[in-house]
Amino acid sequence: MPRGAATRHTPLVGTTRESAERHYRRDSVEFARAFTFFDAVYAFALTLLAVNIDPTDAAAWVDPGTLLGSGLGIQLMGFAISFIVIAVFWRVNHRLVAGFRALTPGVIVANLVAIAFVVLIPFTTQGISDEGSSEAPLAVAVYAVNISAAIFAQSAMFYVARHDGVLADPLPRRADFVNFLDSMTTPLVFLASIPIAYAFGADWGRLTWLLLVVIGPLSGTWASRRVARIRAEA
Repeated sequence: MPRGAATRHTPLVGTTRESAERHYRRDSVEFARAFTFFDAVYAFALTLLAVNIDPTDAAAWVDPGTLLGSGLGIQLMGFAISFIVIAVFWRVNHRLVAGFRALTPGVIVANLVAIAFVVLIPFTTQGISDEGSSEAPLAVAVYAVNISAAIFAQSAMFYVARHDGVLADPLPRRADFVNFLDSMTTPLVFLASIPIAYAFGADWGRLTWLLLVVIGPLSGTWASRRVARIRAEA
């Protein structure tokens, strides 16, 4: 590497020269490039969802009932579910990275791992939305594991950032643990749908995901109040 290459990165205040060279400050070009790349990958994953929607026969375009009954209905349902899921992942990633004052190689690698699981979502969506496989419990299981792994990876990225000292406004560790518990409600519901799908069928496994409509807001409200209390005490 040329001698002057490392000097392009503005060092963080309070870091040694060796560690500063491994940090990309928020106002650096490297930070902006990484942030843009992350957003682009999420946009690409959203676009790939459309590939799972197969063209329908001309005869199906008689009325809405026939059109949806041709298999398009369940494909659109899978598209809608995964579009919301990926959009939420993007929003969480955007919020997390917005709270970093710099990026480190460890944070970038952790984010790439999380993105890898997100990019797999269009593939696992095909299992739950294709007419030939949607009734298979395995399709529900693979999708649930995919979503859960992506959530675990995003949580790991946050803790790598905390370890590397690049959080702009770090919370007390107790508050981070509360937020972690809140984030685990989603994989808990998805993973719980696996035995339900094998015991009662794939449809019941997918219906289990609707519990997040109730559990998610309740858990989020509890976490917000608990974090506010911890910050006040600190």
